[in-house]
Amino acid sequence: MTNAAAIRDRFLRDAPPRRLGNVAANLARIETFAAEPDHGELVRCLAEESAFFIEWAAPDAEPEIQRELLALQRSLVHWNRSWTSVWGDPQQRMAMRETAQHWAQRLLELAGIAP
Repeated sequence: MTNAAAIRDRFLRDAPPRRLGNVAANLARIETFAAEPDHGELVRCLAEESAFFIEWAAPDAEPEIQRELLALQRSLVHWNRSWTSVWGDPQQRMAMRETAQHWAQRLLELAGIAP
């Protein structure tokens, strides 16, 4: 079993609300680490991992949650495809932090973990 397959299997053992919580935790990490220009590679990896988590979580989510996950995944994919320009521009990096913070909170709400 590859490492990615092991991560996927472990992720899918959790109940759907906890999966959303795991994505939210990654987004909170993105928000925190993106404050430091030296943490670019870590943030890029967290964004990529989060996109995979969403891909794995979406099939078991309610349709309205699936729509929101898709919107978030589009942001994550955009960040990864435009990484050099996003990370190199302090305004775009700040927008990334704000977006990650917003989505982390929203996923916790959808999961029933936060009000």
